Amino acid sequence: MEMVKQQPARTVKVTANAQVNRTIDTVWRMESAKLIAGLTRIVHDVGLAEDLAQDALVAALEKWPTSGVPDNPGAWLMATAKHRAIDSFRRDKLLERKHAELAPVIEAEQEQMSSWIDDAIDDDIGDDLLRLIFMTCHPVLSTEARVALTLRLLGGLTTTEIARAFLTSEPTIAQRIVRAKKTLADSNVPFEVPLASERTARLSSVLEVIYLVFNEGYSATAGDDWMRPTLCEEAMRLGRILAGLAGDEPEVHGLVSLMEIQASRSRARVDASGDAILLMEQDRSRWDGVLIRHGLAALSRARALGGTNGLYVLQAEIAACHARAHSASETDWERIASLYATLSSLTRSPVVELNRAMAVAMAYGPQLGLDIVDEIAASGVLKSYHLLPSVRADLLVRLGRDEEARAEFELAASMTQNSRERSLLLLKAKDLDTR
Repeated sequence: MEMVKQQPARTVKVTANAQVNRTIDTVWRMESAKLIAGLTRIVHDVGLAEDLAQDALVAALEKWPTSGVPDNPGAWLMATAKHRAIDSFRRDKLLERKHAELAPVIEAEQEQMSSWIDDAIDDDIGDDLLRLIFMTCHPVLSTEARVALTLRLLGGLTTTEIARAFLTSEPTIAQRIVRAKKTLADSNVPFEVPLASERTARLSSVLEVIYLVFNEGYSATAGDDWMRPTLCEEAMRLGRILAGLAGDEPEVHGLVSLMEIQASRSRARVDASGDAILLMEQDRSRWDGVLIRHGLAALSRARALGGTNGLYVLQAEIAACHARAHSASETDWERIASLYATLSSLTRSPVVELNRAMAVAMAYGPQLGLDIVDEIAASGVLKSYHLLPSVRADLLVRLGRDEEARAEFELAASMTQNSRERSLLLLKAKDLDTR
């Protein structure tokens, strides 16, 4: 009987520890970016700042299961990391000179450094986050490195989670992050918000990274899943943070609007088995009205700031056209075609032209859309892009040219690396046999 009584006690303890660990994980996701940002300004080294933050996390994992989660866990982590920073500076000093020589001044130095760090931490944390965002997205890094470092330092994702999300090996992601931090250090990239003269160019890099993360989550380029919601959520979270920190930039609000309106369709984009449902066939009653309202509000904020519509505001305007329509047939395709024309002139992107072709086909007929697609195909710039034959196939179906369409669907299926998309394309090709 005694053993029976003891078993539930152990179970309760294990459950309590598991709950604390889940709490620590949640706190880390919420606080790690602010923690690393504040520490980076103090130690002037993003790699060291992350190490100090990780040390604080380890301390929390060791102490909180027995002492309990503190009332202000973020402040506890910062205080712990601060003491680690002081110890680190002291060790560096001791390596330079003998401890005996420094003994009379170490205590005074520690007191002075502690006061200085406290003052630094008390500064506006929002400024630190903005500096960290610009630092992790610095153009001195490759696009892949920017994405990995941003998800690591600002998203709080582990190396394992980033590798899983991008279907890349853990050693590759780990090496990418290590090299990125070394590059920032070797290049003496300052921990600051860029001056006005270069802010626009640097902001474009930040927005590009966030949208790349979102797009990989929204339409996975490879693997067995049509979507990777974690990446969408992280990108939207980063976008909202940026909107709060750089609220006078229309393109920031444009990106938030674009992501939230697109994310509103998530539930309608897959069926019960996880297979893809394309925009024209989606049940729009399943679109998330809250996200649509948030997205439209962000678009209104972007418009209110004035200026020329940029890349993300224009795409948000297109997404808003879809969001306002109760069905595909009620969509203002002429406006979408016009918006894509403006976007195409701004970006000179063949992918944007491909999207314009579809809008033109919906507004003015499939032949006009096909003419644009064939012009893109003739240029050869998208010869490795699977959506080129996919779009061409859709337009050929509408023109009654089924044999050509079947070949294009099969070609597109052979080019995609996403198994769900491949299945969908092959199904479309097969369905033409029964027409």
